[in-house]
Amino acid sequence: MGILRRLESGERWWAAEIVLRSLGLALLMLCAATASWLCSDVHQPQFREPRPLDFAAALLVFLGWSLGWALFVVGPGLFRLVPVPPRYRRFSA
Repeated sequence: MGILRRLESGERWWAAEIVLRSLGLALLMLCAATASWLCSDVHQPQFREPRPLDFAAALLVFLGWSLGWALFVVGPGLFRLVPVPPRYRRFSA
């Protein structure tokens, strides 16, 4: 719980920076590889109906792109607690 508490407080921690930004970079590389495969698979000379694997690859590209950039650019700042004004506190933490 100490690691999560450090991330929530926004305290700089070099290990979290390296791990989360590396995870973001790995997701971006997975996204690029999957997009390349999907592009070559879609541009085959023969026409065929899309398979579930094609839809799963497209979903993986989308998730890899969005999560990869968020982790790579922001890093541990994604887990920082954001203060909520009292009038909007409708949930309990």
